[in-house]
Amino acid sequence: MDSKASNPGPSAAEEKGVPGIQSGPAQGKLTLRLVVAICGAAMGSLQFGYNTGVINAPEARIKEFMNATVMSRDGQEMDVDTQTNLFAVLVAAFAIGGAVGGLLAGLWADYFGRKNGSLINAVIGIGAAALLYFSRMTASYEMIIVGRLVVGFNCGLYTALAPIYLSEIASVNIRGALGVLHQLFVVSGLLISQILGFPEIFGNNQSWHVLLGLTALPCVLQLVVMPFCPETPRYLLITQGRELDARKVLESLRGGGDVGGEIAEMKKEAEQAMGDAKISAIMFVQERSLRMPLIISIVMHLSQQLSGINVIFYYSGNLFKGAGLDESTATHATSGVGAIMVAMTLVTIPLMDRVGRRSLHLIGLGGMIVSSILITVCLSLLDRVEWCNGASVAMALMFVVFFALGPGSIPWLIVAELFSQGARSSAISVSVLVNWVANFCVGYGFPHMQKGLMSFSFLPFTVLLVLFWIFLVMFLPETKGRTIEEISSEWKQDRITGQSFRSESYSVSFKKNTNAI
Repeated sequence: MDSKASNPGPSAAEEKGVPGIQSGPAQGKLTLRLVVAICGAAMGSLQFGYNTGVINAPEARIKEFMNATVMSRDGQEMDVDTQTNLFAVLVAAFAIGGAVGGLLAGLWADYFGRKNGSLINAVIGIGAAALLYFSRMTASYEMIIVGRLVVGFNCGLYTALAPIYLSEIASVNIRGALGVLHQLFVVSGLLISQILGFPEIFGNNQSWHVLLGLTALPCVLQLVVMPFCPETPRYLLITQGRELDARKVLESLRGGGDVGGEIAEMKKEAEQAMGDAKISAIMFVQERSLRMPLIISIVMHLSQQLSGINVIFYYSGNLFKGAGLDESTATHATSGVGAIMVAMTLVTIPLMDRVGRRSLHLIGLGGMIVSSILITVCLSLLDRVEWCNGASVAMALMFVVFFALGPGSIPWLIVAELFSQGARSSAISVSVLVNWVANFCVGYGFPHMQKGLMSFSFLPFTVLLVLFWIFLVMFLPETKGRTIEEISSEWKQDRITGQSFRSESYSVSFKKNTNAI
């Protein structure tokens, strides 16, 4: 579920109208080269979304396959608890691989480049798809677990590579929109996996392995499209020092026109990066000016993963069956989750640079709190009130609506906006690692939590959502319309003056932030 992007942001010159630095009339033009580059990079986002949702529909089929495999080997059936635990391991393996991939993503992107790093990762994804597809033919459920681990690593890299690439080819005026575009392709992949998981398509005893193996398709498409895409201009100039090549790429992406303003800002960032020491993860603990933005970044990602949304993604079929739907209806109802995610993400794209990151995230979390409370109420009344069956499904879908409004996309986007070049890669790696570890905890722990808490299994997520909302109301700044240089300088000023982060410069006192939601 990582926008670990080196997000450029509008330059101070552009914001303040410094003479001699012009952005050029073609800066915001949507050219064919830009569209192709967006589609090539977004295949990684599609891959991540597909593998997040694909395991939901064939759960019963995979458990039957595991049981049949053990029967053929040992001559005895697998008990229900063992099936539940083994499937939880299978689900969680995706998150373990994702955590490793996400942690290495910053180094991977810097060493191989954004473009070549994506192409190499696509080959890894095809290898994972082969493991998943051939598992049935070889009668090995272990291959599914290993395949999910490898495809998790593949997706962990993509959660960084895709947002980085998109943000580094974006002009200032569409930075927020392209940040949400990563999430749009993620949820589109989720919806595709849910539709293909219908019993009449691939979610049946004969074809479930095909459903898992189709994860190769986004990787194949990326291998076809990405060679025609350029390396990002920011990587060429800032990391490799190739200013002429960066200028040529910018001109092709913008459709001509003056790109001097963007080149000037990149050069300024490159000079700053040379002057700034590379920040390691341990330095975040030691450096006061970095500590609070890192804490905010971590809480943002925890508010996404520990919200309970992955319960909907991984286990909504079981959740809907527990609400009284038959298996076929429950499987079809899961596609409503993906459809809502796609629709709401489309709504969010124009809002991101108008309403702002902070407001959308807090509104989304607030709506999720209310929805999760209502889900718990409906589940606890299922045996006594007939209409609660449909209401619990409706509340689960409402939960998804509010998730897609802000928490689904903003944590990926905002980390890169809180840190300057020297600290950005390490901050991104730490945040992505936290995201995937939390993903693992939910994926592995929920079946056991559901068994113990039953109809109250959503209650722990409600409590966590309330805590996250309170913290972010107090400390989350608005980054819309502010340059990265301005934001990072405020963190440094806070270190020098020794003032509390909740200062007038950020307008984040509890009272003011509550009014700003």
